[in-house]
Amino acid sequence: MRRLPAIVFALALSAVAAPAGAHTPGHKLGRGLSNLGLGIMELPAEIVAEGRSRGPLWAASLGFAKGVGRFVTRELVGVYEVATFPAPVPRGYRPILSPAYPWELVD
Repeated sequence: MRRLPAIVFALALSAVAAPAGAHTPGHKLGRGLSNLGLGIMELPAEIVAEGRSRGPLWAASLGFAKGVGRFVTRELVGVYEVATFPAPVPRGYRPILSPAYPWELVD
């Protein structure tokens, strides 16, 4: 159990060595861990997006509701990707969510 962080770190480093655009088990594990740790970023991202497009009232209501829904989705997908990172599902280790990483949410 004490070696688990070292294994996770080694797999994350192996993801860096992959060709550009390729999806690997390391990428899938990294996506899953980032979704688990940073999925909460969906909440402010949706509030900001609704605020920009519709105004503050929509940001506080619809933006908040959409953010909570996307946060829960991102967390569940994170659990799935961490649990299944060795398996090439979906085909070729492709991301399930778009954007694949939480920090790609706001322009």
